[in-house]
Amino acid sequence: MKALEIKFRKFILNLLLSLTGKKTPENKIPDNPEILVVRLNKIGDALVTTPLLSLLKSISGAQLDVLADRKNHFVFRRNQIVNRVEIFEKGISGFIKTVKWINSQHYDVMIDAHDDVSTTVSFLVAASNVPHKVALEKENKKIFNHTVKKPNPSNTHIVKRIAGIAKIFGIEYDDNELKIAYNPSEESSKIAGEFISANFQDKKYLLGVNISAGSDARFWGVENYKNVLANLELNEEIGILLLRAPGDSVKALQISEGKYPVFEDKNFDEFAAMISKLNLLFTPDTSAVHLASAFGVPVFGLYVHYDTEDMIWSPFNTEFDYVLTKEPALSNISYHIVIKKLNQFIKRVFNESRNT
Repeated sequence: MKALEIKFRKFILNLLLSLTGKKTPENKIPDNPEILVVRLNKIGDALVTTPLLSLLKSISGAQLDVLADRKNHFVFRRNQIVNRVEIFEKGISGFIKTVKWINSQHYDVMIDAHDDVSTTVSFLVAASNVPHKVALEKENKKIFNHTVKKPNPSNTHIVKRIAGIAKIFGIEYDDNELKIAYNPSEESSKIAGEFISANFQDKKYLLGVNISAGSDARFWGVENYKNVLANLELNEEIGILLLRAPGDSVKALQISEGKYPVFEDKNFDEFAAMISKLNLLFTPDTSAVHLASAFGVPVFGLYVHYDTEDMIWSPFNTEFDYVLTKEPALSNISYHIVIKKLNQFIKRVFNESRNT
């Protein structure tokens, strides 16, 4: 069913492109522009777009709105430089409603912040009357009048690729200054802090183990996690807590067996607040990886790198190490390989933290 859906989307996109004449470059983007940034899909997609938003905000008088997905809009709502966040509703009625809304706002610029071609976004851009349509140069470049060459995804980090859109506006920046942004609420930070105080009074170094990654293929297995925790427990100076998505609560309890605290966050903001307070994160989930980047938390990651040559979505400008598999599931990764590299990484990061 998924393969048929992909073929149908490609057919519809090719039909759109065949009916679309090449856009002629518009005049210079006006001063004090009202900009709509479109970034659908998931949490990680939103997080890696935040450095671009920071660059765009450097444009004098710029106003930034974001068209987001129901799965990621809350990331942008916690970003103080975003003026307004609108949620795209799927389906024909949602599409028509969104196009009407875009055209009623009289934006100067519409930015497709997706790294790959999105059929949905392509149709949104084509149907809108925004004068300046901006994107990375991709297969759908005909519907845009301002594009910039997309860097090679096999050796360029996703954050750098998306940030490259800023070059269209003449913004100069240093890659090392790019930073993922997320700001947990005071209430969520308080909840995370109180949990740590109640469970780790005598621990100075806190290691979070996140077991969830949004799919069964990226769940590493109860026994693997239990073995890792048993090994980590040998270091009495390190406090260990488990993080999980609500749907993995049973698995978390099976792994913990009452020996390790499980942080039962009620929402993404509380999850983010807890990660901000860690000294190190172990995770198979890239959204957690990008949150750690926002807070400068070292990361040890598990990656499925199946059927792609793109660079892994690693932490950005943050210390990390990882183990990956070219197979479709994390279950192919050996516990012994992971624990050897993880212990080496913890030793290095832990010693560095003691010397600062």
